[in-house]
Amino acid sequence: MKSVLLHIHEDLGAESRLQAACDLARASNAHIHCVQVTAMPDFVAADMYGGASMAPAMMAELYDIDEKARMRVEDRLRREDVSWDWRHVEGDVVHGLLSAATLTDGIIVTLPSGPRREYADPLHLAADLALAGRVPVIAVPQEAKSFPVTGRALIAWDGSQEASTALRLSVPLLKLAEEVHVVTVEEAGKYPFPATDAPEYLARHGIKCQLHTWPQDGRTIEASLKAAIGVLKPEWMVMGAFGHSRLREMVFGGVTRAMLREVHVPLLLAH
Repeated sequence: MKSVLLHIHEDLGAESRLQAACDLARASNAHIHCVQVTAMPDFVAADMYGGASMAPAMMAELYDIDEKARMRVEDRLRREDVSWDWRHVEGDVVHGLLSAATLTDGIIVTLPSGPRREYADPLHLAADLALAGRVPVIAVPQEAKSFPVTGRALIAWDGSQEASTALRLSVPLLKLAEEVHVVTVEEAGKYPFPATDAPEYLARHGIKCQLHTWPQDGRTIEASLKAAIGVLKPEWMVMGAFGHSRLREMVFGGVTRAMLREVHVPLLLAH
């Protein structure tokens, strides 16, 4: 990856995102595009309870918060050994980030540690960006201190189009990893797909990996993957996002939602 987008927002995940961007930039000699989106609060935009009358004052306060964040981040980046630039946009956060990401190789956002209850809590953006975008999303845990891209990587592989897309887009980073593990969950009663396809593809790119077929043992797919994570202890993970429709995952549950909610390692997601 030679160009990554960093979501700039003053929240509890700001430091982990910034550190991850710097770690990735130094490891791969990448340029960081800092993108700050000022979004009008929903109740103001909808004019709920006369919210439009409050818009000028609220927007002025938001601009002030964003300006202080810009000054803090720019001061920090000047002291880091990385290449970067800055862009400020207004409007919807997801649309703004996707519009700015058309010529980048990845988007760095936060993997929140819980539901959003206060303004300082990070936005839940990874799922929407992965579904709507064409570049991989790197979701960094809110409490992360670094993004050890040169460490141990785990690939969740099920032979799907989504998993294939994530695998292809992660190749530049996988080349930097000291170890790569491909994990496929053995689903009872399901015809096995050619799990060796992934290692063969990686080998053509000069990436050595270990293939693991993880037993399901009556567990859900996500529980089996979590068990693999607990044993292999990866520093980061690659997975396809939303192999089923998002509506179905919301109603019935799904691997993507569970991993976004429960896994505490950086995730590289693609749909």
